[in-house]
Amino acid sequence: MRAVRTLMSGVLAGMSIGFGATVFLSLDNRVIGAALFTIGLFTVCTLGLSLFTGKVCYALENGRQFALDLPLIWLGNLAGTGVTAALVSFSRIGGISARAEELCAVKLDDSLLSLFLLGILCNIFIYIAVEGYRSNPHQLGKYLSLFFGVMVFILAGTEHCVADMFYFWLCGWSADAALAVLVITAGNAAGGLIFRSLHRYVSGK
Repeated sequence: MRAVRTLMSGVLAGMSIGFGATVFLSLDNRVIGAALFTIGLFTVCTLGLSLFTGKVCYALENGRQFALDLPLIWLGNLAGTGVTAALVSFSRIGGISARAEELCAVKLDDSLLSLFLLGILCNIFIYIAVEGYRSNPHQLGKYLSLFFGVMVFILAGTEHCVADMFYFWLCGWSADAALAVLVITAGNAAGGLIFRSLHRYVSGK
């Protein structure tokens, strides 16, 4: 079934982002950690998996079914990050959950408006990464787009809903955590859709 394939693609994408977040939490050097976090989006793009933050950018130009798939992809991403978090938690590297708790505390102390705005900024960077991978005619340029897009969104301190799902799986969900992720999701969607639309407009599309 198409819906099952879409869901499973979302699960694998969520697991992939969890892989990137795992190595990020495992390293003290933020720059190196941000660079290696790219394994998540690299895997999503090269394997053709379904990541909400990448797919949502193109929702206005791909018809009703594409838009209807987005909630399923989001749920798949949520489940996938949960799988990776469980693998980490029950292993000897489970101690990285303490780092996740520090990150989540910052998010939960922030205002919803700030989280929304940081979600917008994050998905502009994600769009730059994904669209660069899709459209850059040079192989090196494709992969540099992924690295720069991911590294900048992390080092700038913006909010990525799928990465945040992984962090909250590690340190524990709450009503406030769920609300924060939903607000960040809305910000990610707004940022991706607006920037993609403006890009198409200035490109004459």
